[in-house]
Amino acid sequence: MRVATDIGGTFTDLVYVDEQGDIGVAKSPTTPPNFEQGVLDVIEVSGIEKEAIHTFIHGSTVVINTLTERKGVKTGLITTKGFRDVLEIARGNRPDLFNIRYDKPEPFVPRHLRMEVEERLNHLGEVVTPLQIEQVKGLVAHFQQEDVKAIAVAYLHAYVNPAHEQQTVALIKELWPDVFVTASHEVTKEWREYERTNTAVLNSYVKPTAASYIDKLQGKLKANQVNSFNFIMQSNGGTTTFEQAKETPINMVESGPVAGVYGAAVLGELIGETNLIAFDIGGTTAKCSLIDKGEVKVSTDYYIERSERSAGYPMKVPVVDIIEIGNGGGSIAWIDDAGSLKVGPQSAGALPGPVAYGLGGTAPTTTDANLIVGRLAARNFGYNVDLEKVKAAIKETVADHFELSVEEAALGMIRIADSNMLNALKLVSVRKGYDPRDFTLVAFGGGGPMHAPILAKELGVKKVVVPTASAVFSAWGMLMTDLRRDYIQTYIKRLEQVDPAEINQAWSSLEDDAWQQYEKDGLSREAVVFARFADMRYVGQEHTVKVQVPNGEWTKESFTEVVNRFHQLHEKTFTYKLEQTETEIVSLHLTAFGKVKKPTLKQLEQTGIAANEAIIEERDVYFQGAGWVKTKVYDRNKLAAGATFMGPAIVEERSSSTVMHPGQSLVVDEYGNLIIHTGVN
Repeated sequence: MRVATDIGGTFTDLVYVDEQGDIGVAKSPTTPPNFEQGVLDVIEVSGIEKEAIHTFIHGSTVVINTLTERKGVKTGLITTKGFRDVLEIARGNRPDLFNIRYDKPEPFVPRHLRMEVEERLNHLGEVVTPLQIEQVKGLVAHFQQEDVKAIAVAYLHAYVNPAHEQQTVALIKELWPDVFVTASHEVTKEWREYERTNTAVLNSYVKPTAASYIDKLQGKLKANQVNSFNFIMQSNGGTTTFEQAKETPINMVESGPVAGVYGAAVLGELIGETNLIAFDIGGTTAKCSLIDKGEVKVSTDYYIERSERSAGYPMKVPVVDIIEIGNGGGSIAWIDDAGSLKVGPQSAGALPGPVAYGLGGTAPTTTDANLIVGRLAARNFGYNVDLEKVKAAIKETVADHFELSVEEAALGMIRIADSNMLNALKLVSVRKGYDPRDFTLVAFGGGGPMHAPILAKELGVKKVVVPTASAVFSAWGMLMTDLRRDYIQTYIKRLEQVDPAEINQAWSSLEDDAWQQYEKDGLSREAVVFARFADMRYVGQEHTVKVQVPNGEWTKESFTEVVNRFHQLHEKTFTYKLEQTETEIVSLHLTAFGKVKKPTLKQLEQTGIAANEAIIEERDVYFQGAGWVKTKVYDRNKLAAGATFMGPAIVEERSSSTVMHPGQSLVVDEYGNLIIHTGVN
């Protein structure tokens, strides 16, 4: 049996697939700060036999939470003489340009813990100044006195030649075996000193916390007779072993959210949809990502806490290109200083949660608003819902302020949340040169199916897919993943000057590194599949585009093909191409997939049951522009393949509801996915 668990801000989700291909799901409240307990709770709630779990895959928010809450350990930095302040200097492209009080983000390592050592390599990786070993010994003693728990080592041009970093790490481990250490070349081999140094620092900052969490989780699993092969979801859309995750936990920064994006790509391949927008609404956030021709976009230009007023903190690690905003089921409605209604980014979370939960929450949320307008039913909550208390909260916070009825106020809250989500969807599509009419929206998470049909219509998307197990679809996506590692090496060469033998050697070196690491994991070479990319640009440019390039031996003809692909992709991305201008490679990017056996999905049985037999009730639902409308409510578990009906309608399932608006239609496909035609021509 394969089991996947995903920790969210409000709930911990579980999906399992047994040997017969049957899928089961479960949800349980997230349990901060002891997140591993929530994992055991949801396994217990699922009722599965723990001894039957063969493969366990986990997605966790532990890394991103540690960073955003500043709960990492005291960290020191050792760097090349003269580069102590690279974290402070950062970049000059500040976002809040005209704010004379603008402050750069404060480094995670204070200046008194940023230390220099004499050593120097040039840009070719040649030694200019040998590493001064005695200085390193002195710095280790200094960090011991300062009670540092982790050390980052980042030397100039170590991405070309890591020898000095390797010597330093070996010496630190010899002198101080208990301290956690990260060398920059272990997490990234791309240039950009500031970004590379910051990535190494952040990895060290979270390393003890992540290692402790993984050890606790593994220990509790074993104590509960779960003797499985254990993997963790990475930000690149693949999985890795628990042991590797403890070494480079920074690769888990978007561990949970990206699994749903990858799952959408797998589902799209199954149902013949390659152009997709993955749309996930949870209890705290809404996330979306675009999948073009089946390809999940991965970038190393990732930032945490970046906004229009803050430059944030860069990480040079592969992360699925995803937009995330603070709008979910638990997002709180509030009135700003100008008297305008806002929804989010503050969230009620799992505790106290929405007012409807009855756990002490007093601020109205998006979930409360959907309950009031009839899109959610009180009977489906795992709590005793006091509707009068929910109405009173919305009345006091929103309705009275704008002199509206409670229902109008609730609908206003939903429309504000929808507007925020629509902007996020535009950021991954229209703003990047894609026409939403060419894409299908895959909606999942607890709130995705509820908001997606109307948002898709406003965006111009013709079709929405609500997958099986939509409320826990990110965990479902984990079940479909392979092991994945990305090897990225800065390799600045003009295409006209590249020797085929030289670049073939560079590719072979990356592939050899991949094979060696996968062999340690017990995989054969036959199970490892490579995909190659090159970050390319026109000579004189700063920005690059990532181009998929051929596998195998490169010849002169290969270079012509690569350049042609670059021109086409550059034109698509930036609306122009310069065919007479020289091109150059900036980085080689090898993605290595370790293929594992994945479950086979079962098709629904053809029962011949009519859609009308799945109707639970008819209830009044409040729609924009139509007021209260009698709406049929269907039980998703009773809908057979081929069932079809028109909106307005609601399809209820455990932990989620799909809301179809007037004029929309739905059909159930052979795998149980809900296919909604939004009414867009």
